[in-house]
Amino acid sequence: METWTVAAAKAKFSEVIDRALSEGPQAITRNGHKAVVVVSADEWERKTRRNGNLAEFFAQSPLRGSGVKIERVKDGPRKLDL
Repeated sequence: METWTVAAAKAKFSEVIDRALSEGPQAITRNGHKAVVVVSADEWERKTRRNGNLAEFFAQSPLRGSGVKIERVKDGPRKLDL
């Protein structure tokens, strides 16, 4: 992953986008610390795509039908000193 400063990324924004499309993610730093990463729209969609829903996730769990019993602790709330 190539790293750019904010100033360099602003000056060469089109190049940052072209490289994100052709070479992969481009990191942009602010004050020496990684601040953001520019990625192609295709890669973003691939990384954020959901595979199924929560009900399907639980239905496919290897623990389904295992007989595991989870009991809720019925203690009261903790006492806090404020």
